[in-house]
Amino acid sequence: MLYYLFNYFHKTYHLSGTGVFQYISFRAAFALIFSLVISLLFGKRIINFIRKKQIGETIRELGLEGQIEKTGTPTMGGLIIIAAIIIPVLLFAKINNVYILLMLITTLWLGGIGFLDDYIKVFKKDKEGLKGKFKIIGQVGIGLIVGCILYLHPEVVVKERIVSVSSEIGNISSTEIKKINTPKYAQHSTKTLKTTIPFLKNNELDYGKFISWLGLDYLKFGWIVFIPMVILIIIAVSNGANITDGIDGLAAGTSAIIGTVLGILAYVSGNFIFADYLNIMYIPNSGELVVFISAFIGACIGFLWYNSYPAQVFMGDTGSLAIGGIIAVFAIAIRKELLIPILCGVFLVESLSVILQVYFFKYQKRKHGLEYAQVHRLFKMAPLHHHYQKSGFHESKIVMRFFIIGIALAVLTFVTLKLR
Repeated sequence: MLYYLFNYFHKTYHLSGTGVFQYISFRAAFALIFSLVISLLFGKRIINFIRKKQIGETIRELGLEGQIEKTGTPTMGGLIIIAAIIIPVLLFAKINNVYILLMLITTLWLGGIGFLDDYIKVFKKDKEGLKGKFKIIGQVGIGLIVGCILYLHPEVVVKERIVSVSSEIGNISSTEIKKINTPKYAQHSTKTLKTTIPFLKNNELDYGKFISWLGLDYLKFGWIVFIPMVILIIIAVSNGANITDGIDGLAAGTSAIIGTVLGILAYVSGNFIFADYLNIMYIPNSGELVVFISAFIGACIGFLWYNSYPAQVFMGDTGSLAIGGIIAVFAIAIRKELLIPILCGVFLVESLSVILQVYFFKYQKRKHGLEYAQVHRLFKMAPLHHHYQKSGFHESKIVMRFFIIGIALAVLTFVTLKLR
């Protein structure tokens, strides 16, 4: 909203300084600052309100150190994160930008599913919360919306790279050849389902090619592969974030690291010069996403103020499902979703630990019986962070080491831009 107001002042009255709102970097910085302020100043009030309403976490007895002390800690703190994202975005972003609208829809949709789950757990005293099938239905629903918008909306386009090569290079110097072969972008934008493949030189993949063997026009029917892929990514990452949210500060801090990388990738993808230099797809209008992700980073860091050990509030599914969905949709929007296994490696390992634990237990039970399976588990407890707690590590140390791993994965993600 402030963008439109100051833009009006700049064009109509030519007021000094109002033109600074044209710069994405300026608005992104203020979005981050406002997000932090909202988290820190209003977070305490929200926590006190939650505590007065006796919205406390019910802790299951798992035999973990310090677990019982957490009983009654206010939950549904994801409301702080959602408020700290939405308010700065409404103030500083271009609301009519299709990518911003898409991210707002995703935040509210998945935040709403998580809120319903927390509401059932807290107020209905049902420890199971929202049934898993309804969560999946909700995640599939937002996946369909995101997939259809990215496939059909006329503003979701890329500019194709073109390379002009001279056929007569006999008497041309190497410097001149390099200038001739300098990659450039087509004048007109193109609707495409191409995405970025890490570590490959010609690193663009069109989802439609997966169905080219059917004899169809894969450029027209690529959505058959693209939309299910969007749904799968959203389900995987949102549930991965939900599983990771098991000890104080882990999900919020890891998400802030991931958000920082996504913000940089969005900036270079939406900037003609940087996209050309890094040999990546140029996505017009996607630079506005930097404002959104800045608010996201500020919200996660601000939430850590209260969620770091010992936590004064838990984000609950309200926050974890929302931040996971935001990361997934953001990566898809900037055509970097195939980097998620690297960038979100912490989420991936946490999810895999649960899957492996379940299947290994079933295998052992079938082969050796229940008693043997209960004793000989793959991990002492799943998800992985609970395994380390059972092994005697303090949760603060576990969280810090996971942060270090997350930073290393973030650096590796950047390396993929040039390592091809």
